[in-house]
Amino acid sequence: MERITALSSPSLALAIAEIPIMPIPPAVINNLVLVLDDIKDPGNLGTIIRISDWFGIESVICSENTVDLYNPKVIQATMGSMLRVKVTYTNLPEFLSSIDPMIKIYGSFPKGENIYSVSLDQISIILIGSESSGISRELVSKVTDKISIPSFVKARGAGDQAESLNASVAAGIICSEFRRRKG
Repeated sequence: MERITALSSPSLALAIAEIPIMPIPPAVINNLVLVLDDIKDPGNLGTIIRISDWFGIESVICSENTVDLYNPKVIQATMGSMLRVKVTYTNLPEFLSSIDPMIKIYGSFPKGENIYSVSLDQISIILIGSESSGISRELVSKVTDKISIPSFVKARGAGDQAESLNASVAAGIICSEFRRRKG
């Protein structure tokens, strides 16, 4: 185990699994679905999959430019959740265009509506953008509701607070609020 791991402390367990061929994501949405736009950091993708598992979100749909699910760092960060959450890769503009227009697509933006004061539909899509550039321009027009996580720091002046949240941290807060509202 020491020879095959990149970790300083090897795991005591090893799993061998067949890589499933994931079907094209369905255009019919009947639950909460996470959609990831160009997530590049393997740790973020793995953590978001783990967050999805924790909050009972069965499907994560990734852009074609999102980091590979089978990257060793992604696998490690999922802590096994990749075995329970369906992760598919697709062309997001085409996928989001195929969604029933009655399904809300919530996009995470720095200047969106406060997530703690807007109505949240439990059958919807949560769109999380990349760590460096947010939601891509071609997807912004697909978003029906722009939401944001408010900062609880009083304005101190330019540069005196964090510019944004990490993509996986934002995903966790947003998923938590959706599920809290569900009861």
